[in-house]
Amino acid sequence: MYEGPRASLDLTHVLYDDSSLFSLGLALITLSPILLMASYAALAVQTREFLIIVMWAGQLFGELLNWLIKRAIKQDRPIQSIGNGYGFPSSHSQYMAYFASFLVLHLYFRHRFSSTGYAIIDFLWRLIVYSALLGWAGLVAYSRYYLGYHNAHQIFWGLTIGAGLGSLLYLLAEFLPNRFPRSALGRTKTIVLNHPILLWLQIRDGWAVWADGGREGEWLRWRKEWEARQKTRKTK
Repeated sequence: MYEGPRASLDLTHVLYDDSSLFSLGLALITLSPILLMASYAALAVQTREFLIIVMWAGQLFGELLNWLIKRAIKQDRPIQSIGNGYGFPSSHSQYMAYFASFLVLHLYFRHRFSSTGYAIIDFLWRLIVYSALLGWAGLVAYSRYYLGYHNAHQIFWGLTIGAGLGSLLYLLAEFLPNRFPRSALGRTKTIVLNHPILLWLQIRDGWAVWADGGREGEWLRWRKEWEARQKTRKTK
């Protein structure tokens, strides 16, 4: 058995006021970004979507960028005893701002939501989705401030860097290549998608073909096959 010095893994270790349910709630919220990495992996394997893989790669790059900035600036946390490492910028804030900004831009510019037939309900649903994503990012950032892991300055720059990275990557990898397919970015994306390795892995850009990424078409194909099998069973 190893008996030397041990360190705490901050990924799932959060200190909070155990006499306050509000503090407990924020502690759970501050852990919620962990769910994203598992979600990226599951979606990338299941859907083989180019967009998901690019977004995931950008998320990982953001973590590396945060690690480099922290070790370059070496700014302490407001309460050193409750967190390991440096505090500037807030990695949780940067992480969530990247996720929210990239996804909101994609949903706004490229994704078509299913329509209810009522314009006002469709508008309100989109507004709820956008607000939920941005609100989640905001709550995570606030939890880092309330729990004492970062000060407002560190959180502000975490949010700024994350939102900037998410917006820039979406602009370069999705918006411009699809708006201007004959541009250098558009041709590069086409070459990447036609690479033999990506063809072998069956990577696709669903939103380049379907406004909803192919979700409705896949469901209709499933429904048609399911109904056909139900009829076959009834005739036996």
